[in-house]
Amino acid sequence: MRTLCSSTLIGEFFVIGFAGLVAMKDPSLAVATVWWVCGVAMVLSVLLCGMVTRPGGVVLGWALQLALIASGFFVPMMYFMGAVFAALWWASVHYGRKVDEAKARFAAAAEAGSSPTADAA
Repeated sequence: MRTLCSSTLIGEFFVIGFAGLVAMKDPSLAVATVWWVCGVAMVLSVLLCGMVTRPGGVVLGWALQLALIASGFFVPMMYFMGAVFAALWWASVHYGRKVDEAKARFAAAAEAGSSPTADAA
């Protein structure tokens, strides 16, 4: 799960940075505020890469997804990008857990000395 979720979060790091570039062109937004908010979100996305497998890591990831969607109020394209990354986050968590379960099953079968595919049949 860690690899899939971390890949999604690093992608978000770049998207947040590019959204900051777009948002700073809006004359109603202070450039310092834009970069403060984007900077915090970018740092959070990198820190979450190491926290994904810890308690609350996935929940914080969902909070970041909601914040990314909500950023569409300032950069309308972020509604779409936020939804795409929320879907990627769901897939990363869902399929990452399945991969982790399969790895555990194969490791247990290898420890027992049997074939993991024979147990599945």
